[in-house]
Amino acid sequence: MIGASSIAQTPTWSEDVACIVYSHCAPCHREGGAGHFSLTSFTDAYTYRNDMRDATQLRLMPPWPPDQDYRTLAHERVLSQDEIDIIAAWANGGGPEGDPGLAPPPPTFSGNWVIAQPDITARMEEYVVPPSTNDNYRAFVLPINNPVNSHITGFEVVPGNTEIVHHVLVFADATGQAQALDDADPAPGYASFGGIGVSGAKLVGLWVPGADPVFTPASMGIPLEAGADLVMQVHYPAGSNALVDSTRINLQLSPGGFIRDMAIDAILEHFLTLTDGPLVIPANTVKTFHNQYTTAFPATITAIGPHAHLICTSMKAFAVAPGNDTIPLIDIPAWDFRWQGLYQFRKPIFLPANTVLYGEATYDNTANNESNPNDPPEQVTLGEATTDEMMLFYFGWTYGFPIDTTIVVDIDPHPAHHLDCETSFPIGIQDVVLKDDARYWPIPSDDVLYFEWKKGPAEFVLRDATGRSVCALRVTDGVNEVDLSAVRAGLYLAEVRDREGRLRSRTKVLRQ
Repeated sequence: MIGASSIAQTPTWSEDVACIVYSHCAPCHREGGAGHFSLTSFTDAYTYRNDMRDATQLRLMPPWPPDQDYRTLAHERVLSQDEIDIIAAWANGGGPEGDPGLAPPPPTFSGNWVIAQPDITARMEEYVVPPSTNDNYRAFVLPINNPVNSHITGFEVVPGNTEIVHHVLVFADATGQAQALDDADPAPGYASFGGIGVSGAKLVGLWVPGADPVFTPASMGIPLEAGADLVMQVHYPAGSNALVDSTRINLQLSPGGFIRDMAIDAILEHFLTLTDGPLVIPANTVKTFHNQYTTAFPATITAIGPHAHLICTSMKAFAVAPGNDTIPLIDIPAWDFRWQGLYQFRKPIFLPANTVLYGEATYDNTANNESNPNDPPEQVTLGEATTDEMMLFYFGWTYGFPIDTTIVVDIDPHPAHHLDCETSFPIGIQDVVLKDDARYWPIPSDDVLYFEWKKGPAEFVLRDATGRSVCALRVTDGVNEVDLSAVRAGLYLAEVRDREGRLRSRTKVLRQ
């Protein structure tokens, strides 16, 4: 953690911190948002200044479980190292407000919908979850006015009650079977475990805790047949007794033109593709499972969504193309059941025929796992209950062409700021505080950077302008060598932290 003594002055809310908080925190931490408290004013932020410092230092907030060093993904919710350091310096300096007239105006939110003007919006009738000690799976038919064949290009779930909605699967049913099942049940919706009980229904979207609305890449869309019903399966965990839910679906449709059909499927799953199953984790054990699938034809994948439950601790997926080129897809080294999603790639990924998809997941069914629902631990098996386990990797995919890789979904290195505001505080690449604990040469550097260190075991990290680590190694006393051959030309920050995590050296490094 960088302290106030490391910098010449303390950042202020108005000139430095408000821009960061309004850009990266307030979209969730606001009235009616997913955050548990508001951060839309100086008073709000001052109250939670130490919590903000600690959560951002640990990179728990903003929540973004995927490992950026394994693969960067579209629309990443991340702070740069500069932004993290500014929040810490502000909190450590007492959280001064500064001149209120210099603060950007707070963001305004018109509602809880990201798709503000959906082409189709449908909400289930209010459902009171009946008393039960078991998980409740309920399907709700949402008749929609869809007279012609169309394509879904934007998908949003707005949970009616975030305390009890565990996950939502949305299907398109053109057979009328779901409506018949709903008509036969006097209560809203109908009981449905393991799906919606309809043969031929197509999955068009899903929502799990932490998921954002999903928009398909240009010229691609999920087919929606004329006259089809939307059918929403909602999972209410045990203990949701007498609470009320009325979840909504918002859809954006293609305005026309050529649209290629795409789908969302759990291509890597815990039945046919599991290579070392069954998915059984005995009490007091840690086990890793693997799944594998070979593509029969060229495919383009646009998104990936790992899914598991409470005792999972990590999930990872990659592909190996013909010729043995490995394609990293996603790595979540610290799985968190509360934060899941369908993550889009910055550009679609083309997979030639006979590419092999691999998935792996580790489960910790011991007392050391704080998320373990059983105390003492009990055997956990495959199932849809929250206390069971699953191992799924959903993929957004379509028939593939190599040119698909030129489609841009998101290439911005850092999320856009509220009203294009900027922080003016001199931390990071803009103005680096040099220290005497390390000596670096040559600067500029080519393929190798050397630095001398004399303060015991430490960690060296090279960061780009967004704060992302591009190179890291553990160092000892003496002259250390850093291989820059895989690092692109540009300006970077070299940092050294001691074994307690304290910043001991920071300097600019120019890679030629």
